[in-house]
Amino acid sequence: MLPSWDCLLCGGRDSGHLLCAGCQTDLAPLPLPACPRCALPLADGHPCGACLRQPPHFDASVAAYVYGFPVDQLVQALKYGHRLALADFFAERLLAGPRPAGDLLLPLPLAPDRLRERGFNQALEIARPLARHLGLPLETALCQRRGATTSQASLPWKERRKNVRHAFECRGDLSGVHVLVVDDVMTTGATLDEFANTLKHHGASSVSNWVVARTLRD
Repeated sequence: MLPSWDCLLCGGRDSGHLLCAGCQTDLAPLPLPACPRCALPLADGHPCGACLRQPPHFDASVAAYVYGFPVDQLVQALKYGHRLALADFFAERLLAGPRPAGDLLLPLPLAPDRLRERGFNQALEIARPLARHLGLPLETALCQRRGATTSQASLPWKERRKNVRHAFECRGDLSGVHVLVVDDVMTTGATLDEFANTLKHHGASSVSNWVVARTLRD
């Protein structure tokens, strides 16, 4: 007999699932087609103007959902409420949609102070079931985030790139490797861009982002 849980969003009873069927349908999928580089929805699916004017260091981005209610509530429940079962749920949703190509999974590193405070890296927890399902290697110690940075969420969009400059270090040779970077939310893409820059400097042939949710610009 399957266990019964209260739905994380509406509190209703459901058999064996974190979310009831109704709340699962309320999760807004990312509209397609989208810019293949940054995942912002576009009518024609070609690279967006911003990526053409100033190409990011990453080569592709794929997201499952739009970051907004109620997806944001689930992301926050994972990060701040320690509802780690949501990492498996998010991984299942990612596997059910388009998959970027790659041969190595790297979770976006978390700042040391936030890792100590939270006790886990949500990107790593999402990446674990992805690696198991795909049979891909998962690197957990190859890259690190240097020191502490101001929370990106507290900064204007234009300040976020400056805040993460030189934020990452890599301790290995990635020559010829096609890297899949896993994270929970892609907002401006500044953090993922800086991480991709670091990976490319260490030889990565390509860097693709695989994220749970994408913030849409107004």
